[in-house]
Amino acid sequence: MTEVRRARYAVATVFCVHGAVTGSFATRVPWIQDHASVSPGQLGLALAFPAIGASLSMPLAARISHRFGSRAALRGLIALWTLALILPSLAPSLVTLCAALFVYGATAGMADVAMNALGVEVEHRIGKSIMSGLHGMWSVGTLIGSGIGTVAAHLDVSAQVHHAVAAVVLTLIGIAACHYVLNLRPTEDEVAPPRFALPPKSAWLIGAVGFCAVFAEGASLDWSAVYLRDVLTTSAGVAAAATTGFALTMAVARLAGDAVVDRWGAVRTVRVSGAIATLGGVLVVLAGHPLVAMAGFGLLGMGIAVVVPLAFAAAGRTGPNPSQAIAGVATVTYTSGLIAPSVIGGIAQASNLTISFILVTVLATGIAAFSAVLRPATVRDGHLNG
Repeated sequence: MTEVRRARYAVATVFCVHGAVTGSFATRVPWIQDHASVSPGQLGLALAFPAIGASLSMPLAARISHRFGSRAALRGLIALWTLALILPSLAPSLVTLCAALFVYGATAGMADVAMNALGVEVEHRIGKSIMSGLHGMWSVGTLIGSGIGTVAAHLDVSAQVHHAVAAVVLTLIGIAACHYVLNLRPTEDEVAPPRFALPPKSAWLIGAVGFCAVFAEGASLDWSAVYLRDVLTTSAGVAAAATTGFALTMAVARLAGDAVVDRWGAVRTVRVSGAIATLGGVLVVLAGHPLVAMAGFGLLGMGIAVVVPLAFAAAGRTGPNPSQAIAGVATVTYTSGLIAPSVIGGIAQASNLTISFILVTVLATGIAAFSAVLRPATVRDGHLNG
């Protein structure tokens, strides 16, 4: 097996580990809420802190990778992220929970930038699209982590024990995988990136497309079940199935997305993806039956699945410092994930959820309308951008 192929499998494993941490945490939020004795409103406040921590820390990742090299940086950052899983379940109060979730999000964000930068470099060396598949592996990890978390919750295992065991296992897997990732080191004449800087202009433009996709993702994940329950008066089981279907559709589309990108190119793929997401949003808004709405959420998941991976890939080809550009795009997209649930809730409070998903549908049209920005001015592999 060649070095690049080993590096591809290694970084895919890291993506899976990263997702498994997210899934492990998400399933135990009710236990963490009870342990910290916080109200639903206080929990909502605390759950904003991972995104805040990630947005503030992401610009630091490029500097860390430059200082220590890509392999050592990813090894350290993925270990910090997996071990940070332990912190939220230890928090006894709102203040400590917010602090724990800030650290949890900060380590997640820096590891996210480092692994995406390595994924972009492997994609460049292989000469074909792999970023969608890597993000598909993240979704697979999330499903694995959430599945194990569901079993642990069913067996009444405390989140402290569950997360301690998961953190140790995932740390060992992550460190082992990092041994085979590419070891990129700066050249002697390469200028170190700043410790903290605003995203470059190219990152804002590419990030805007990612913003639309992540907004639709956050809205669908957090509100699809509520939409079916409140708007279409379905049972709790049917409502939950809409969320599961959305997540599964997105995971499958990501795993299959690289073949489509290699055939059509990134720009055309995102343009079609935006049209599919828009159609899904229209079905949700106009649905008079639960099955129609579920089909709409499935199309939304399919449509947005490859957008963020391709946004990261495009950012990594825009200039001399891929990590800094990727950090910029990641900051914009994480901000979208931070505000989407509250914006949807605010609009629903002022009017109704149908109006909220009209906004989601409008943003989905933006994915198709602005897909051309994923064709960067400096392209290292033109066949990736059709």
